[in-house]
Amino acid sequence: MELLQLEYFITVARLEHMTEAARSLHVTQSSLSKTIQRLEEDLGVPLFNRTGRNLRLNEFGVRFLRRAERALLELEQGKQEIRDLSRQEQSTLELAVNTASTLPNILREFRKQMPNVQFHVQMLTTEEMVNLLHRGEVDFCLSSPRIEGDDVESLIVHIDRILVAVPKGHRLADRTSISLLELKEEWFVGVKRGYGTRDFVDAVCQSAGFVPKYVYEGDEPARLSSLVEAEIGIAFIPSTAKISREHIRYIPVSDHELVREIALLWHKSRYISQAAQMFREVVIEYFRDISEQ
Repeated sequence: MELLQLEYFITVARLEHMTEAARSLHVTQSSLSKTIQRLEEDLGVPLFNRTGRNLRLNEFGVRFLRRAERALLELEQGKQEIRDLSRQEQSTLELAVNTASTLPNILREFRKQMPNVQFHVQMLTTEEMVNLLHRGEVDFCLSSPRIEGDDVESLIVHIDRILVAVPKGHRLADRTSISLLELKEEWFVGVKRGYGTRDFVDAVCQSAGFVPKYVYEGDEPARLSSLVEAEIGIAFIPSTAKISREHIRYIPVSDHELVREIALLWHKSRYISQAAQMFREVVIEYFRDISEQ
């Protein structure tokens, strides 16, 4: 069995389409098909159910995919560990987040500690982030809600209260607290479904007896404050994402527990480089400081 066969198999398994996989791997379709066929011959079983150019992993394929991904992850971690020990290459930290309000301050502090380390950050839905996490393709995830799994380490770093942001002239702007049902007829601005905080807030509102009505749904949480200020709608905004603006009021909810967990996540089998260890320490210290304020 060859390493190339495993790499090709994983790509085909994820895309479940031979033409797209060949394009992604920059090889001919016939070459890819022959490589997968040789792998199946080595194993003595088919790994896919085939319908034309479309493929679906069968039971053998599903089980083998988990092992193949783990094998390639171990090899990649070995390479990273050697690079880390030899320090011949500049490190790059791979990060994925579905909550980004605290990230600029965290990255600023991390850069002070390790100015030569680069980082690559992806803002993803919870489902997208889970896929990368389980495949071991990121060093850390910063997530709300917490994600659990046999191959995932999870550390809750902060409990964050969620507030209702309203424009200064809103009918509730002078209130010190509100109940959720008072928001039943309001129009909201928010992120799309699939982001942890949005899904959590929607579920709490439904338990209170209504479904929030959204006039805007986007991918950039930082834009919500501007939309509230422009009186497009009101928003649920975590305390850590508050922006000090004269024309916005932030009001706590009195009758429901509207808080979210922020967790730092990493794959148990992924090698923790020196840069990654420092990042973890910076994250823990950052949230410890804001919790004490």
